[in-house]
Amino acid sequence: MLDANITLTLARWQFATTTIYHFLFVPVTIGLGVLVAILQTAHYFTHDSRYDRLVGFFGKLFLINFAIGVVTGIVQEFQFGMDWAQYSAFVGNIFGPPLAIEGLLAFFMESVFLGLWIFGKDRVSPKIHLLSIWMASLGTVLSAAFILSANSWMQHPVGYRILASTHQAVMTNFWAILTNSIFLVTLFHTLLAAMLTAGALMLGISFYQMRRESTRPIFALGARVSLIVLFASSLAMALDGHVQGQVMVQDQPMKMAAGEALYNTTKGASESILTIGNLHDQVIFQIRVPHLLSLLATDKWNGTVQGINQLQAKDVAKYGPGNYVPVIWLDYWSFRIMAGIGVAILGIASWGMWLMYRKRLDSSKWFRRAAMIGIPLPFIANTTGWIFTETGRQPWVVYGLLKTASGVSRISPTAVIVSLTGFTILYAVLGGIDISLMVRAAKKEIASLEEPDPGMHDTGELGSLVY
Repeated sequence: MLDANITLTLARWQFATTTIYHFLFVPVTIGLGVLVAILQTAHYFTHDSRYDRLVGFFGKLFLINFAIGVVTGIVQEFQFGMDWAQYSAFVGNIFGPPLAIEGLLAFFMESVFLGLWIFGKDRVSPKIHLLSIWMASLGTVLSAAFILSANSWMQHPVGYRILASTHQAVMTNFWAILTNSIFLVTLFHTLLAAMLTAGALMLGISFYQMRRESTRPIFALGARVSLIVLFASSLAMALDGHVQGQVMVQDQPMKMAAGEALYNTTKGASESILTIGNLHDQVIFQIRVPHLLSLLATDKWNGTVQGINQLQAKDVAKYGPGNYVPVIWLDYWSFRIMAGIGVAILGIASWGMWLMYRKRLDSSKWFRRAAMIGIPLPFIANTTGWIFTETGRQPWVVYGLLKTASGVSRISPTAVIVSLTGFTILYAVLGGIDISLMVRAAKKEIASLEEPDPGMHDTGELGSLVY
């Protein structure tokens, strides 16, 4: 029994480590893919060479992240079979179709059209070359969509039945999985996070590059484009977060209660902005907004929000004895870090839009500092958001159907320790490579508008950069 508990703990650490690390690359790849496609579209219609230079510059960053992201994603497949055999057996009939489509359709689109985009600039028409980057970008979106559809089924199982003979879940309605309420809001939220991440990255790098007078006009344009994307995505993210919270109240009320540290069902519940001390009964200092939680969760001033104690009692009555409460402090703080960063990014973007309206964006030294400081903020928000999403449904690995403790493989702790150590070392190496390549590409000086620019389509340079 002791070995089984150790194996479970180590397997959960390994899943958290590999998944969080992989998700650092996913939003950047999706967002930069769309941004590069937008820039190339602008060049196609305006013939403004500044857009073409930006495509070449940020296209390299996109390809670096795509390559590293593919490598880190492969580990996920090994992990399911090695550490989570019981879980894999239970969900295999559900996960098979979306993951197979993701591999056969989405990844095929990404690889084929990226190859055409990289090597086809002088070999195909401009229209086909533009289409190739949009198709590659669509492939990254579809890849995320099918993976999120599988993850959303874990959060809110629909369109299935349980085989009595094997106690395995079997799909009965694929369309129900693709229209799962959790999936729809999560997909939109993830795509917005991707655009926000790429926008912040492009904005900060553009301001760094604007220190060079020779290429300042190029990156001043890049700063304006990325700022518009950042503002629009951060504003839409706030609205989507409201919708997502309401879906959470309906489908995963315990996650909402844990994220708010709301222990008892309350009418006209206030929103906790900050709490210092024990979240339960030893509060030292607290900032709360009256009625805000009820308003956000139910659209009613005195709406009822269920509490942890009452939900625990309901779950015991429904599922039997056990602890159905996730780690409160982890969910409470991960949610606040995510939401707080979202507000900060919206503030930075709003400030930048005001400066752009006043025609002072390029000359503001304070905003330049804020833009560069803002680069890591979306990565932190993405990570804490993912932690809240995954830990908030505990102790379930499939909500209401399979507990995490029942999904782990029957293997020794030693085997998990060896793989966890190996993956950690591998990811540390890949992380070092990615950071080195990204910094090198972001700092590289490009040709001015008066000079010929080979762009990213110099395949010799590209090969040395990526590999």
